[in-house]
Amino acid sequence: MPRKRPLISTPFSKQRAFSATRRRFLQGSAAALAGVTLSNCRQNLAEVQTGTDSTNASAAGGGAGGTGTLNIYTWADYVDDELTARFTEETGIRAVVDIYDSNETMLAKLQAGGGNAYSILYPSDYMVAQMLEMDLLTELDQSRIKGKENLLDQWTDPVYDPGNAHSVPYSWGTTGLLYNRELVTGSVEDWSYLWDNKESLSRRITLLDDVRETMGAVLKSLGYSYNSTDPQQLEEAYQRLLEIKPHLAAFRSFGFEEQLLGGDLSVVMSYSVDAIAATLEDERMEYIVPASGSSVWTDAMVIPADAPNADAAYAWINFILQPEISKDAVERLSFATPNGAAFDLLPDELKSNQDLFPTDATLAKCEGIAPLGDVADLYDRYWTEVTSS
Repeated sequence: MPRKRPLISTPFSKQRAFSATRRRFLQGSAAALAGVTLSNCRQNLAEVQTGTDSTNASAAGGGAGGTGTLNIYTWADYVDDELTARFTEETGIRAVVDIYDSNETMLAKLQAGGGNAYSILYPSDYMVAQMLEMDLLTELDQSRIKGKENLLDQWTDPVYDPGNAHSVPYSWGTTGLLYNRELVTGSVEDWSYLWDNKESLSRRITLLDDVRETMGAVLKSLGYSYNSTDPQQLEEAYQRLLEIKPHLAAFRSFGFEEQLLGGDLSVVMSYSVDAIAATLEDERMEYIVPASGSSVWTDAMVIPADAPNADAAYAWINFILQPEISKDAVERLSFATPNGAAFDLLPDELKSNQDLFPTDATLAKCEGIAPLGDVADLYDRYWTEVTSS
């Protein structure tokens, strides 16, 4: 029987436009801003331009100051107009935000020479490690950062960046299955549900268009690690993926929203932050972390090695680390915060929402996505064969 969610009497509970999702790639000008629709009334902005380029920054969160413009490259719903307007009010720095739809898109842009265009990036955990190997990140001056003591213990010394020497965690979440309770039969408990019911669900399933997440989920369904490097296990996962491929509507990380709400899709693989938006919009929607396990991801703030305005980047990090700022962002944007002081400020209804903050038992079944080394080429080969067939 589906678990009951608490009614949430905060801005988080108000209906949001479900089309604004974590991995959505918003087209726009070079100064496009990521704006999540708030309470069905706020619209995405093309640019945030408050304050002046010549204004000195005040002590954002007691930290470093800066001047001019801060150019940010991030996921679609991590920064909104309220956040950037408040940052400008506190620091005098203008914030301009561009959007990417995947870690690989962001990395490709940096490798193509775009690293000197941005002073703040939001890579995921495994991508932080990969970027470190490529010398793409600035080693942070810890004396300029105020508020890291607020981080929860599990984010104070992450495996992808020991001691947070080059990154500051911003958000975290899980990956799982989002489904319409009225359109499925039986109990949706694990990844295996998709294979066991592939005929009845045929063409009404989507998996993420993400090689690491989808291959990881298939590996988990076979009892293996999300990060397996065993060629035999990868071959099994490849064959299992081929088995379900004819029954998929698509590999899709975003754009499934209207079809799911309209009933054309029954089950989709989804990031938790997107799934939460769906469950709040429509009571028929349910999100689960599969019983065999899944991924738990962290997205972090980093300063690229060629950042044009490192002072402004430090000011942004210190601003975000303020508990009240992080708490407000969680309520508006629906992501889990690694900031313990911010978590303490949240209303009980949010703290108890297990889609947003899973239990320890759920998290114990999950793995972070780790770099693969040389076997990454095998993942890519299998992925290309599946998605191009």
